[in-house]
Formats: sequence, C-alpha cells, structure tokens
Amino acid sequence: MNYVFGPVSSKRLGQSLGVDLLPSKSCTWNCVYCQLGRTKEYVTERREFFPKEDILAEILDAVSSGKKIDWITFVGSGETTLYKGLDWLIAEVKKATEIPVAVITNGSLLCLPEVRKELLEADAVLPSLNAGSAELFERIDRPASGFTFEKHVEGLRLLRQEYRGKLWVEVMLIRGLNDSEAALNDMAAVLAEIRPDMIHLVLPTRPAPESMVGIPDEELVQRAVFILSAAAPVLHPAKGEMNLGSAENLLDTVAAIASRHPVQERELETALGKLFDGDAAKIREALDSLFASGRFDKVRQGEELYWIVKTA
Repeated sequence: MNYVFGPVSSKRLGQSLGVDLLPSKSCTWNCVYCQLGRTKEYVTERREFFPKEDILAEILDAVSSGKKIDWITFVGSGETTLYKGLDWLIAEVKKATEIPVAVITNGSLLCLPEVRKELLEADAVLPSLNAGSAELFERIDRPASGFTFEKHVEGLRLLRQEYRGKLWVEVMLIRGLNDSEAALNDMAAVLAEIRPDMIHLVLPTRPAPESMVGIPDEELVQRAVFILSAAAPVLHPAKGEMNLGSAENLLDTVAAIASRHPVQERELETALGKLFDGDAAKIREALDSLFASGRFDKVRQGEELYWIVKTA
C-alpha cells in the first residue's frame, strides 16, 4: 500500500491504522527531535498531494481486511494539515465505518479558519505544543518564516473554541531544552488557556537529527507530569507494542512502518516473537531475511539499535 500502514500499537490510540497523506518530508517546521530528519525545504502551501480517492480506497481495503483497528489516524511525513481535502477523507471514512478518526498535527496551520473547519468531524485531534515561550518555540520547532509562537498558540485556542471532539495536546519533553521548572511552568500556563482534554507527554526515544536531543530522566519526567497536570490530565509517556498482524507481506509491512519512523530492533524482535510464538530460530530467520532484503539500514541511538528505510 502507498498511503496506509499498520495497524501500529500505541498507548494513546491502541491499534492505530496510519494514513500518510504527504510525500516525505513536507513540513512547516524543522523540529530538532523529528524522527523523519531535517526539513530540507519548508512546505507551507496546502494542496492535494495525492488523489484522495486512492487514499480512501486503501483505507477501506485495510478496514475490510479483518485486522483489529481501534483508530484510523491521519498523519503525514511532515505536517498533516498541509493536505487539502482532509475533511472529505474524514467524512468518507466516517460514512464507511464506525472506527474513530484521529488527526496528528503540529498545529502550525490551525491559525487558518479553513484548516480548523476541516478537522471538526474528527473524533480526536492531537496537535503539538513544545514550548511556553517564543524563544523556546524557535529553538525546538524551528518554524518556517511567518509561523510565529503567537500564531501557533492562537490557532490552538481557536480550535478549542470551535471543536467538540477530543483535543489531546502532545508535548515532546527534551532534556535540557524544555524540561526545566521555568519552561514547564510557562507551558502549563499556555495549556491552561488552551484547555485541552488531555496532555500527552512524549519522549524523543527515536533517532533525532540533532545530537543535543536527549531523554529526560524519570525524576524530570515526573516533575513535568506534576507541573503540567495543573492545566489538564497528563498521559505519562509509555511505548506501545508493534503488532505485525500476520506473516503475509512481512517485508512490506515492516518497511511501511520504518518509512514513517525508525523501528527499535528490540521492539521488532518482540513483535516477531508474537508472530512466531516465541520460536527463536524463526525470529532470527525473519530478522536476517528482512535485513538481507537491502531495504533497511541500522542506526544506534544511545543503547538502542533502530531500523530505518534506506534513502534512494
């Protein structure tokens, strides 16, 4: 499939069927932690990057496959709301299935009324807020020209006023950048104005483009949970488990996931263990066969080894 991947297991969305609407990497930001790497050229103009009918056909095919799907999640290899016509896709999916729809976005285009309108029928919207000040916003998110902190926060506020679904704001907590007491208090103050239903605290566990990106220790994570909880309930960061579904098209399945984000080798081994009932020989054979395909590279982040799809 060209646009659909998974389902991928996560704490936040259970078994989530991902729908990628963009060519990689199309984004309004160049975040220091982005798992897709640096933004080589900003994309700020909204358009229909791929035919919406083709995307819908893949979604409906995946839904009819019988796999367990808890959420259909629109996400992009960049900024999801750059896709013009997102509202049509959401409406058509909701006509065809009762599976709830989520949209993951950095929130940079929420200052535009037409973007907010396109999200109104989604069951959950998950925008980002990684800073409580313009200075930190510029350091962490590194937006395209004209995408200011003030516009970003105002877009989030306006979405909350107009949107009746679940608003779950994602905060990426980065060691030494936004994990200080002062930075967290600033974020809590802004989040209190936005009034999300929940705050999803996440950590940069996947390889980042900038070497200074690190994971805060548990004490700092707990402090973040405590401070941000003054604004809304906080979902403590925790990794979900990968679910490969079946051994059919295993190579394509793993490649589709790894093309959207690096896959931890230990997590891949666990998923293969479930697929092959813990048979160590079959797990090793599958790992070797996957890597021998030539479609992957391995990179190390701290003590963990990750699989990524080779670039052309």
